Amino acid sequence: MPDRTEPLVRVSVLGTGAMGAGVAGSLLRGGHEVTVWNRTRDRAVPLGDSGASVADDPSAAVADAEVVLLTLFDTDAVVDVLEQAAGDAPEDAVWVQASTIGTAGTETVVQLAAKYGITLVEAMMLGTKAPAEQGKLTLLAAGSPEVLDRLTPVFDAVSVKTVRAGDQVGQGTALKLAANAWVASITAATAQSLAVARALGLDPALFLEAIDGTASDSPYAHTKGEAMIAGEYPPQFALDGIRKDIGLITDAARDAGVSTVLLDALGRVYADASAAGHGSDDIAAVATAF
Repeated sequence: MPDRTEPLVRVSVLGTGAMGAGVAGSLLRGGHEVTVWNRTRDRAVPLGDSGASVADDPSAAVADAEVVLLTLFDTDAVVDVLEQAAGDAPEDAVWVQASTIGTAGTETVVQLAAKYGITLVEAMMLGTKAPAEQGKLTLLAAGSPEVLDRLTPVFDAVSVKTVRAGDQVGQGTALKLAANAWVASITAATAQSLAVARALGLDPALFLEAIDGTASDSPYAHTKGEAMIAGEYPPQFALDGIRKDIGLITDAARDAGVSTVLLDALGRVYADASAAGHGSDDIAAVATAF
């Protein structure tokens, strides 16, 4: 990518699920020239109505890209897209790995990037569907500082904050796993407290009132807790998505010698909610397991 002062404008977003679609929309609002691709084309077409170019395959999507943003579900999807499109992007394109694929998956992608001579950084997305749509994500970035500096206009279009986890791709993933362990834990803990309050004869909303404004308070507990009390779970972060992430976190923790006692319990409770038919609902549906 040549040095220049004007914003980057040609961004290809590969993967337009809930997060990818939101990010693509934020990039369009930021004035960038956006090309999108999704394995199921119908999920990318609405972005065409907002001004994006809709590509038929990954190779076509990256042909004129300055920045390639990977917002896919898992390691297999990222590897498949890289294998298809790596040779078709301009040599100076920067590939930004933003998919939650864990430590082993990230190492695989790093090796593929080296094989194909790709400039790779990562910018893990901390946030859910609504912040992605609003350009209010927090990005957990890692990679060459010089390359990350040049991506500032793109990052600014989709986020309110970028936390640099380190100079090595993989350090952003490590921080994302730690952050998602917290998200999974606090959501399940909120569900448990509401269930205990209800089972002991109280209005569960009293729990949220009790913690409001205290040192133990969390805006997230209120957001998810209110959904749990209402019994309504429109997906912001799909429950099966956090189940996938808990598996990645557990693997990484075990490999690093960290106890997985809590992670194992979280895996079971989210699995119970998924088995009850809530896999595509919001993670707040973990309340059904209690």
